[in-house]
Amino acid sequence: MARRPLPRILSSGTASLARGRDFARTAADSATDVLHPLLTIGRGLRILASAGRRKWSETPKDKRGPALFLGAACVLVVALVPYGPLLALITLMAAAAWQGRDRNPVKTGPSDAETERLGSLYEALVPYFSIPEDPSPLFAHGGEWDKAFSGYEFDEAGRVTRLHIRYPAYFTDGEATSRARIEALLHAKSGRGREYLFDWDEEGNQLDLRVLAALPTGIAAQPFVTSPGETVLGFTDAGSVQRTLPVLEGDEPRDVPPVIWRTGPRSTEPHLLAVGRPGSGATSLLRSVALQALRHGGDVLIIDGGGSGEYSCLSGRTGVLAVESGPTGALATLEWAAQETERRLVATHRAREAGRPAPDDTRRPLWILLDQPSVPGHLAAAEGLPDPLAQLQVPLRHGRAAHVTVVVAEQFDHLELLNDAVWQHTRARIVLGPASVQQIADVLGLPPHTTPTAQVPPGRGYARLGTGPVHRLQVPATPDPYDDATHPAYRQAVLELLPERQEAAGAGQDRITPTKPLQGQPPAQGAPLPEVPAEAP
Repeated sequence: MARRPLPRILSSGTASLARGRDFARTAADSATDVLHPLLTIGRGLRILASAGRRKWSETPKDKRGPALFLGAACVLVVALVPYGPLLALITLMAAAAWQGRDRNPVKTGPSDAETERLGSLYEALVPYFSIPEDPSPLFAHGGEWDKAFSGYEFDEAGRVTRLHIRYPAYFTDGEATSRARIEALLHAKSGRGREYLFDWDEEGNQLDLRVLAALPTGIAAQPFVTSPGETVLGFTDAGSVQRTLPVLEGDEPRDVPPVIWRTGPRSTEPHLLAVGRPGSGATSLLRSVALQALRHGGDVLIIDGGGSGEYSCLSGRTGVLAVESGPTGALATLEWAAQETERRLVATHRAREAGRPAPDDTRRPLWILLDQPSVPGHLAAAEGLPDPLAQLQVPLRHGRAAHVTVVVAEQFDHLELLNDAVWQHTRARIVLGPASVQQIADVLGLPPHTTPTAQVPPGRGYARLGTGPVHRLQVPATPDPYDDATHPAYRQAVLELLPERQEAAGAGQDRITPTKPLQGQPPAQGAPLPEVPAEAP
């Protein structure tokens, strides 16, 4: 059976509607151009009428009568003067046209200074985006920059804030060295001291350059809305992650994108390594991690290798098992942590063999935080003691299954003192403070996606979790609450997050060391604490 053709009104309806829309749009544009003077005069009359009505409402009631008499006299004089009404009408229309004019003309192109800057950028890119064999080069000396730059924005100082570049298809944008040369050139020509993001579109042969706004530095430590096993390392750009957290920046609530680090048996990055320079904010990062771990019911061991006492606020708190700085205490604490990891593994294995769930004490998170562990290692070697870092191999290798998490913070100058186990098992990495592109790439495994700046606030850096992308990072302000030189509001925020102090059951005892129950906690069954001699006072 042959199909009947559609009616003509249905088959050609789409084209007719399209032509009708185009005709209506053209007619509206033409009418707007023709009626533009009338629209301007009408807008001016409305402005004059509003001004007159406002003036009349501001006039006192006892003066409104004389004002009406004066206005009527003026109208009478104008009416009696030859050509008076015509001149008054012309004056009124001129005043309305002046008041209704477009006071903010739309900028249609770059200024002379901006045009010169764009031309300079174009000429600088010619040696990189052109070859002699190209018959019609997009980039050529004395060429037209508007064909290569399809979009641009400037700030108030006349510096480029965004630039969209088209480049030839034969440019080797798949090579990191070629992209790095272009990024370095644009960074130098567009202005140093700012952080640029370069978005390469290899498929479309386009490069988008934009200046990134500074990350917020006013977010202090606070109870973040996270689940157990989630740790907020800091905050990043809005387009980098698919999640936001409600926080308070001062007294103002905001939703900011966080960098979330997930730990536990199902984590692919169970341990963390943070690297920076003195004053870069690594200690604040460890304090922030410790406060979040304590809030979720974890136990915390702290090795303060620098011996600065910046973790004294956590000493004696509920959940803090020990805060050690000397080589003997660090060695004993890490030996206990290794034995505790083995005990948890054995207890979990036996429970699974018997068909029972793992004991509760094996599922309680245990956090081992080490700040500058190379210092106790050096002191231990000087005193003839074993290296404390050697005891980290068991927690690093088997900590994920035993709910044990290790966080190491070290400086750039001492990275060679970290053993292979630390580098192999700390797949979550953070670089804080000013650092070169090569230093960041050596730690994170990838270069940063932006141009690092020489001056950054404390806690500012880059983070990479496992094989994921590199994120810009700003650590929440978590200063030592006993340091009077820091901001009072930040110190108060940390004090509010500190757990309560443990009951003074052993108030008459000496300083608690791993030879005794850690911070008043009874030793785990089956894991006796090692006996080591106490340190000399």
